[in-house]
Amino acid sequence: MSDPLASVAFVALAFMAAGFIKGVVGMGLAAVAMGLLSLLMAPAAAAALLIVPSLFTNIWQLVAGPQFLALVQRLATMMLAIVIGTALTISVLTGSTSSLASGALGAILAVYGAVGLAARRFAVPAHAEPWLSPLVGLSTGLITGATGVFVIPAVPYLSSLGLGKEELIQALALSFTISTLALGAALAVSGEYRWVAAGNSLLAIVPALLGMFIGQRVRGKLAPEAFRRWFLFGLVALGLYMLGRALLRSLGRNLAA
Repeated sequence: MSDPLASVAFVALAFMAAGFIKGVVGMGLAAVAMGLLSLLMAPAAAAALLIVPSLFTNIWQLVAGPQFLALVQRLATMMLAIVIGTALTISVLTGSTSSLASGALGAILAVYGAVGLAARRFAVPAHAEPWLSPLVGLSTGLITGATGVFVIPAVPYLSSLGLGKEELIQALALSFTISTLALGAALAVSGEYRWVAAGNSLLAIVPALLGMFIGQRVRGKLAPEAFRRWFLFGLVALGLYMLGRALLRSLGRNLAA
């Protein structure tokens, strides 16, 4: 998109749409923003824009909950593993071959949507948490570093721990906040998160919050499950499109070489 004004408008609408989804269903800002922005720019640039809005919309949710210290203690190994995993794979997101990161992002969005549509419920026994939490954290971090999306497998795992509603919301906010901080730090170390990116990311808060406000206002007028299904269908379609586009570009380069 060569027109700067059109690019700015697209970014603003992408964050507004992502904020709207978060306002209605309580999550999805990062997945939607990364998916839409990566249609216009390299995934690393999209991830840099995501940092501040993601932090802004999750930190208040994290500190306002009832079990902050207890959850930090319970999930400490998972959070540490997220940081480690993100650092290990950030080179995929920031590498010279952006189609690899785009394809990986598309695959994760499609998987996330498919898992949500399957709606399979499972429970993790308490005795499995000590070894399963760091494995889930490491997997989440590896995916975060490669794609900029931090929902798989963290969201299904945290949903399986038998937490109460408020505890689950706070646990998700903890995971998203740590993942965002780890992603921002990894991007900064790799030279992909500069002051300009930070400033642009700060400006993206406004459309994200506006979208969240609208989503929260209309949430009571929508059938939540029906909206959630259409949202997940949209993620699958967007993810498959991105994956197919990346594969075709890779095939075209191979044929040209």
